[in-house]
Order: sequence, then C-alpha cells, then structure tokens
Amino acid sequence: MALVPVPPIHDGPLFPEVDMGAEPSAPTVRATVVQASTVFYDTPATLDKAERLLAEAAGHGSQLVVFPEAFVGGYPRGCTFDFGVTIDNRTAKGKEEFRRYHASAINVPGPEVDRLAAMAGKYKVHLVMGVIERDRYTLYCTVLFFDSQGGYLGKHRKVMPTALERIIWGFGDGSTIQVFSTQIGKIGAAICWENRMPLLRTAMYAKGIEIYCAPTADARPIWQSSMTHVALEGGCFVLSANQFCRRKDYPPPPEYVFSGTEEELIPDSVVCAGGSVIISPSGSVLAGPNYDGEALISADLDLGEIARAKFDFDVVGHYSKPEVLSLIVRDHPTKPVTFTSASEKTHEGAHK
Repeated sequence: MALVPVPPIHDGPLFPEVDMGAEPSAPTVRATVVQASTVFYDTPATLDKAERLLAEAAGHGSQLVVFPEAFVGGYPRGCTFDFGVTIDNRTAKGKEEFRRYHASAINVPGPEVDRLAAMAGKYKVHLVMGVIERDRYTLYCTVLFFDSQGGYLGKHRKVMPTALERIIWGFGDGSTIQVFSTQIGKIGAAICWENRMPLLRTAMYAKGIEIYCAPTADARPIWQSSMTHVALEGGCFVLSANQFCRRKDYPPPPEYVFSGTEEELIPDSVVCAGGSVIISPSGSVLAGPNYDGEALISADLDLGEIARAKFDFDVVGHYSKPEVLSLIVRDHPTKPVTFTSASEKTHEGAHK
C-alpha cells in the first residue's frame, strides 16, 4: 500500500490553550482518503481490508479517514451494471446477479455498522465510509459517519443515482442531507455526481460544512475540475476518495463479464484509475490526484484556511442575495405508506 507522506503535526491536544497575548492559531487536522478496491461479493473480506487500511492510516497520525463510494458492497462496473435489463424485460441471469449484489449489501443499523463503529473507536479516528445499504429489498448508495470514540453519527443516502445506477439503487430524500459537528470540524458528504447538483451543494454550504467529503466512482481527469470548484465555491476542504480497481478485483468470467471489453482485459487491466484528491478552500491541491494504484493519500488541513477563503467569498453569507435568490430544502423523510392507528382515528372523529 503506497502512502503519500505528509509532514509531522504537533502531538498535543487538538485545541490547545491559547496565550491571550499571542496570535491565536487554528487547529490542524490530518486527513486521509483511501484509494482501494472492494473485495467484490465478499463483504466480510472487504471489512477486513477496511480495518487494515484504517489501522495503517491511524498509524501515520490520521484523525479523519474517508473511503470511496460503495466500498462495502461494491460498485458494479461492467455488464453486470445493467443486471440484464432491457425496456420490457429482465433476464434470469440478471435477477440472480442482483440477488448476489443484494446479499453483499448491509443493513443500517446492523452488525457491519457495529463493526465499523468499533474500528473507528479502536483506532481513534473519524471515519467516513461508502456502503451499499440494504433496506429490505431496496438498495441505496450510502455514506456512513463515525466519530473517533466509536459513535455512529448518521448517514447520507445518494439523492440522485446516475444513469443505470437508477435501476439498482433507490433514491435518497432530504432527511439525510446532513452535516455533523465533530471535534475536528463540520463534516458531510455528497456522492459522485451529486456534487454536480448546485442546489444540493448549496444546502450543504448552508449547514456550515467545513470538511466536504466526495466519495466517487468517477476517475476521469475532468472530475478534478469539479472538486476544485466545490472547494472554491464552498470555502471548504474537499476530500474525494475513489477506488482503484483492476480486472482481477472482480470475479472472473463467466461469473462476471465486462460488457464489450472483456476479451481485451487481462487480470492486471485497470478498470478504475482512482484520481483521489484533497483540495484546500483556496483551490490548492494538497495531495493527489493519484492514478498509480491503491494508496493512502494524506494531507494536513489548516482549518484557519476556511476563514481566509470565506473572507473572499461566502456563498451563503456576504456573497448571497436572499432577496433575489433563495432555496427551500425539504429535509424531512418521505415514506410511501403512512399508518394511522384506530385509536387516533377515533380521537380525530370525536373532535369533528
């Protein structure tokens, strides 16, 4: 596992006492984005790999570790991504592929979430983990958040899956557009192409996000432009984590076939090139992008940089024009079925 080195940081308390006669200084947070592949169709092995990577990052002083989109459960590249779907038909093979993918997903809450929480507490790191969440028979592309004491903070479900993702993943609602206050700053996430949705980003900025996590599956060089724009627009640190995958990280054919390209692939062929990166609120690249292989990519985040950037441009503060432009966010859960008990109906009828 390659590690991108960063300079050492002070080993004292995160928020040291400040001599009032001296110039106050902002805290520094060491952050790591993980660029690594899922063990596809093997969730226990993926969790074991996640713990090894988390332990390595913690050993280098990381206080925050961000994993890629769908790290637990897997991102289904290639032909299995359509699960045998055509307009009016589902193939038997595609249905079986979905059954296996569904079996690799995790319940939230559930034993895998408990294990992730224990890992965060054991290594004393804040953890942001991309998972495939199973809610009965619907799957969601989700990010889970944990604090360094092993506490589960909450989740974000991808609001708008992209293209064929909509066949296999459900749609999140406004209730999981969240920003969590932690000892190291205010942390939240938008997943992959959600980061191209201006109104979703604006909601995150309004919630005060300082460390903006962007787990993704997009390895194209143009993704770097989006990440730089988010950092500048939001005046926040952007941490984008992507998987680095080779053909051999997926099951071999005929169990798993990459549509249209399988005959061109060898086991070491790269099918996702990574590009994980850390960017400052001023738009400076602090670490990455890395396209070389699996890696831990780390940087020290000077949280004072947020205030310096906001002095130039505060998108929901002094640079907003609420009398001209405004946004309404419906941040409550939406449910397909709502039950009203018989006693409530009787009570309502008595007052009519």
